[in-house]
Amino acid sequence: MACRFDKFAWSVRLAKTRAISAEAIQKGKIRLNGVHVKPSREVKLGDEIQVIRNTATFTYRVTQLLGRRVGAKLAIDYIADITPDEEREKLKMYQIAQSNYREHGTGKPSKKDRRDMDRFLDDWQD
Repeated sequence: MACRFDKFAWSVRLAKTRAISAEAIQKGKIRLNGVHVKPSREVKLGDEIQVIRNTATFTYRVTQLLGRRVGAKLAIDYIADITPDEEREKLKMYQIAQSNYREHGTGKPSKKDRRDMDRFLDDWQD
């Protein structure tokens, strides 16, 4: 039994939709055996799938092939997670750095804030 790479990635829930799966494969965000391949490539038992998320690379090994999408609890029967712990730590560090990047509410000014600043600057320049 053979299965397309994009369909397999979607079936084991590495991507939310099949279109997103195909797009991620084309962009190189999901790789097969460490190589950038086309979405139509066939997956075989024992192949390794690398999923690149932000700075971390998650690695999975194909343990069984399937022909249809399965539930999240059943997806772990078809792939084995072989991601090293340091890659998981990379993702955690990235998430911490992103959350500390900016205080909540200090981003783009609201419409009211912008008007208040404009009034202040107009009064100040006169």
